[in-house]
Amino acid sequence: MSSSRISGIFVRGRRSFAALTIAGLAVAGVAFAAPAAAQEGPLVDAGWLSENLENPKVRVFEVSVDPGVYERGHIPGAVNISWHTDLVDPVKRDIVSPAKFEELLEKAGVTKDTTIVLYGDNNNWFAAWGAWVFNQYGLGDQVKLLDGGRKLWEKQALPLDTKAPSFARSDLTLPPAKPELRVRLADVLETVDGKKNAVIVDIRSADEYSGKLFAPEGSKELSIRAGHVPGAKNVTWSKAVDPETGKFKSKEELRKLYADAGVDGSKPVIVYCRIGERSSHTWYALSRILGYEVKNYDGSWTEYGNSVGVPVVNLAGTVWQGK
Repeated sequence: MSSSRISGIFVRGRRSFAALTIAGLAVAGVAFAAPAAAQEGPLVDAGWLSENLENPKVRVFEVSVDPGVYERGHIPGAVNISWHTDLVDPVKRDIVSPAKFEELLEKAGVTKDTTIVLYGDNNNWFAAWGAWVFNQYGLGDQVKLLDGGRKLWEKQALPLDTKAPSFARSDLTLPPAKPELRVRLADVLETVDGKKNAVIVDIRSADEYSGKLFAPEGSKELSIRAGHVPGAKNVTWSKAVDPETGKFKSKEELRKLYADAGVDGSKPVIVYCRIGERSSHTWYALSRILGYEVKNYDGSWTEYGNSVGVPVVNLAGTVWQGK
């Protein structure tokens, strides 16, 4: 398929029109593809996104874990979001304030009609956490994850760019927030005590769940107790994706994966991990793909495992040694 640019508009030469006026000039015999409508559902694939990089109603954001990944090369036109400065409060442990979040989106030219596509490294760990923040601020209907994230985009040798984009500033007013997508420590404890009817899902590795590990190797955010929340089911987040492509498994496979662990959507679900990012990935699978009622406990194990007097199950019997 041939392609070229005229007046900054992406041109593809498969269809043709008798004439088309662009910037006041008639251009005969040239085909201009109209921007494609967003794919239905909470995901878009790499093929659709590659065809919509010039679509003014699509805005792409990269939310990666590792520093420097974006700068080494990103999807053309993608805006970089640093999860530890752009999506959180820099002083207290909380998500970004509405005012700062609105500022971020306006600078990127996002409007109420923009399709927002998020992607990142590590199979979209923090991209999913970004999606959870976007959803909390009422933008869930506009947000989609790039299925497979950076991993699949790079595997398919699709284009990367090193230039940071700039956009005309928009005027955006955030819709009503959705705090019901989040739970606090008190909510978790009420569930453990049977005062709230929900199923808790620990999405960490089996060794973290059992208490053998306090945290994954190299992690700086630690707790001084190991184990899991009493009654929590363990379904490691990575089981929801295809290991070769990083794409989410099919709805049928996801439904079976969680049903086998006792999570079938008949009860509200609380998900947690260590700091709330991996659990956001599972939140996306259960909530946005399967349609279950799901809340993320972003305090997760670094809050729970450091809290005084809370009940803990430590199958491995690991004792904190102060290191």
